[in-house]
Amino acid sequence: MRTQDLSPLFRASVGFDRVADMLDRVMSQDMGSSTYPPYNIEKTGENAYRISVAVAGFTGEELTVEQRENALHVSARKEKDEVARTYLHRGIATRAFEKRFTLADHVKVTAATHENGMLHIDLMREVPEALKPRRIEITSDAGHPAIEAETA
Repeated sequence: MRTQDLSPLFRASVGFDRVADMLDRVMSQDMGSSTYPPYNIEKTGENAYRISVAVAGFTGEELTVEQRENALHVSARKEKDEVARTYLHRGIATRAFEKRFTLADHVKVTAATHENGMLHIDLMREVPEALKPRRIEITSDAGHPAIEAETA
């Protein structure tokens, strides 16, 4: 396993604790981490995104989508099947799962839909007006008299 010292990166920065924690989590994860279920993340607009998760075999009632602060949790639990089945081949995995996605600041879930074995989660980045860039008017000193030093 590779270990890297990121302390030089954070010596001249303030307030990036969350970024450091996220980098530590990513670097400490096993390379063979679970890829079940498969998912896509796509950018659908200037500030719009969509996460699509393949959830074949699950109903909408068995799926849970929660946003907690800057994290999105997607999980599924299959209800116990009352009917005894004998499979000759079982290729559709309906095992329980939990996926976590880290969201950037001001990203909110706007909708979640379940159709054709896919769970689509739409996200929107809504930056508050106070944080948006604003243009500052520059005035000239031509209209203001210069302050003169008092002579004694």
